[in-house]
This record gives sequence, C-alpha cells and structure tokens, in this order.
Amino acid sequence: MKYLSMAAMGLIAGALAKLFYIGDNGNSWLMTMVVGLVGSFGAGFVSSMMDKEPGTQLKPAGFLMSVVGAMVTIFLAKMFGLQL
Repeated sequence: MKYLSMAAMGLIAGALAKLFYIGDNGNSWLMTMVVGLVGSFGAGFVSSMMDKEPGTQLKPAGFLMSVVGAMVTIFLAKMFGLQL
C-alpha cells in the first residue's frame, strides 16, 4: 500500500510540475510519475542534508517540495538533452 500511495503522489506531483513548468512537456503518464518520484526523492535528500540533527535519515519531502523537485528534474533533463 505504501508504494501505491508513493506512485500516486509521484503522479500528482509530476503532473503539477508539468503543468507549472513553461515549455513543451509532452511526457506520458508513466514518465510524469517517474519525474514526480525522482523530484520527491531529490527534494527529500536536499531537505535531509539541510537538517542539522546528527544521524538524520532520509525523510519524505513535503508535497510542495516534491513539485518543486519535479520541476528541477524536468529542467535538468532538458538542460542535458534527455528526452522525457
């Protein structure tokens, strides 16, 4: 159930990032989900690095950070010429 909810949240975050990102984003729903999941993981990683508490484990990012992370993922993919 946990992975199903992660996939659903990734799809929603990826779809919102695709909606807010300016430019051509003709991704399939599967690639939108992948971009959302990668963005969420990246945002959670950055958030964990900023946490000053010793021994902090990787935490899930908030929804807004997941959308921003997905937008950054789209930007980086386009910058490196990857076809999403």
